[in-house]
Amino acid sequence: MFETKDLVKASPLMVPIRSLGANHRERIAHHLMALDPHDRYLRFGFTANDEQIQRYADSLNFDRDEIFGIYNRRLELLAMAHLAFAADDKLSACAEFGVSVLKSARGRGYGARLFDRAAMHARNEGVSRMFIHALSENTTMLKIARKAGATVERDGSESQAHLNLLPATLDSRLSELLAEQVAQTDYRIKVQAKQFWSFLAEVQQLRRNVQEAQRNRSQ
Repeated sequence: MFETKDLVKASPLMVPIRSLGANHRERIAHHLMALDPHDRYLRFGFTANDEQIQRYADSLNFDRDEIFGIYNRRLELLAMAHLAFAADDKLSACAEFGVSVLKSARGRGYGARLFDRAAMHARNEGVSRMFIHALSENTTMLKIARKAGATVERDGSESQAHLNLLPATLDSRLSELLAEQVAQTDYRIKVQAKQFWSFLAEVQQLRRNVQEAQRNRSQ
């Protein structure tokens, strides 16, 4: 019997997580290529090379699936999750979850936060069961699934986790709407901040060039 868990409760760690569109495809590819060979193996089930990762990024269906990401102040994609919905209408109540976190961003609970965010979206989209297919050695991912209330079944080198989701409610829909608005605002602020610091760096470089030219003329 699978355990059902309400994942709309407020997270103790407030992390802006925004939905990613096709305009983030290049950053998604860059994020995945930044994973070391072992992390690529855990994420994809094999040690994907750059060409294979690029094909994966190019094949992402942003109209059907949902991609979530966590950015830092420099607009580097630290962590991302792929919530894949079944292409078969008969399996529309199911979705599969995959996640990756850069090594430099580990230990902050990003994987669990992305799982909660994806589960809330899946629930609001009418999904009743979420799946996580992972290598059995991917203990971090399986720990996240178990902590969320999923039942994990191991079959040798691979494991499958299943989590039943509660039906959507007004609270779950409003929670997701608020979370997305907060994340979008946070992202815009980060974009503006990066643009400002880039502009300031250009001004400072121009000033140094002028000063250097003046020194050269005076010599």
